[in-house]
Amino acid sequence: MTKTRSNDWLVGAAILATMGLVIAATLFLQQADLGERRQEVTARFRDVASLQVGNAVVIRGVRSGRVREIALAPNDWVQVTMDLDEGVALPTHPVGLIQSSSLLGEFQLLIAPMTGAPQIREVTAQLEDSVGAPREAFPGAVLPDIAQLTTVAGGIAGNVASVAERVRTAFDDSAARELRASIRNFTQLSQDLARAVRVQSRNLDSIAVNVRSSMADVARTAEAIRLTSGRVDSATAQGEIANIIKETELATANLRAASARVNDLTVSLQRSEQNLHGAIAKADSVLGKVNRGEGTLGLLINDQSLYRNSDSLLVDLRTLINDFRKDPKRYFALRVF
Repeated sequence: MTKTRSNDWLVGAAILATMGLVIAATLFLQQADLGERRQEVTARFRDVASLQVGNAVVIRGVRSGRVREIALAPNDWVQVTMDLDEGVALPTHPVGLIQSSSLLGEFQLLIAPMTGAPQIREVTAQLEDSVGAPREAFPGAVLPDIAQLTTVAGGIAGNVASVAERVRTAFDDSAARELRASIRNFTQLSQDLARAVRVQSRNLDSIAVNVRSSMADVARTAEAIRLTSGRVDSATAQGEIANIIKETELATANLRAASARVNDLTVSLQRSEQNLHGAIAKADSVLGKVNRGEGTLGLLINDQSLYRNSDSLLVDLRTLINDFRKDPKRYFALRVF
C-alpha cells in the first residue's frame, strides 16, 4: 500500500514538472513578459512584407521591444502594434522601417527619426502617404530586401552585357581593318599636304631668286643703254658699236633664261596643283564615308543609341554605388544567433 502511494506521488510530480516545462517553453517562445511594464506604440504601413508577431523592434541598433500585433485597418492600411521596454524614448518624428535582419528571411522593425530614413524614392513615397491613415500611428515603410537588390543588379548586368555586345560588334576584325585603312588615308593625306607645302615653298623661293636675277639683268641692260646713248656720237668713230651689239645679245640671252625659269616654275605649279587636288579628293572620300555612316567611325558618329544606353547605364550604376556607400547596413544586416 505504501509502495503504491509512493508511485502515485512520483507520477504526479512528473506530470506537474512536465506541465511546468511546457508552460515555461510556451511563455519563452511567445516572449511573454511576466511582471514587466511595457509601453504601446503603433505604426501604419501599406504592406508589412514578411513581418511577424514577435519580431524585434530596434531603436538606434538596440533591441527595445517586440511586435505584439499586426492587423488590417480601414483604407488599405496595416496597423502594427509594438510593445517597447519601459523607459525607451522614441526619436523625434519617428518612422517605422521594416528591414531584413538576417540572410535566413527574418525581419525586424527599425524605429528611426524621419531625417534618418533612406533617401529612396519608394521609401519616401510610403512615408509621405497619409491618405486615410489611422490616428496616433506614425508612418512606416518597407526597405528593399536582398531579392529586390538582386533584381536591380541583374538588370544592370544585362545592360552591361548589351553594351559589351554592341562594342564587340562595332569593333570586330573588319572594323579594325577599316579603321587602319582610314588612318593610313589620313596619314597619306597629311603627307601629300606637307609635300605640296614644301614644293610650293621651294617654288616661291625659286620665283624670288628668278625675279631678283631678272631685275638685276634689266638694271644692267638699262645702264648699258644709258651708257650707249651717251656715247652714240663717239661710238661710231671709236668702234664701240660692236660692244653695244654684244651687250644687247647678252641682255637678250638673260631674258631668255629668265623666261625659261618662269616656264619651269609654271610646270612645277601645275604638278603641285595636281597633288593638291588628289589630296582633297582623298579627304572628301573619307569624310563622305563617315557622313554616310560607313565604317566604324561613321557608325560611332551617326548612331546615338550606344551613347544613350551607356549614359543611362552609368547613371543607374553610379546611383546604386553611391547609395550603397552611404549606408551599406541598409542593404545587408547579418545577425548571429
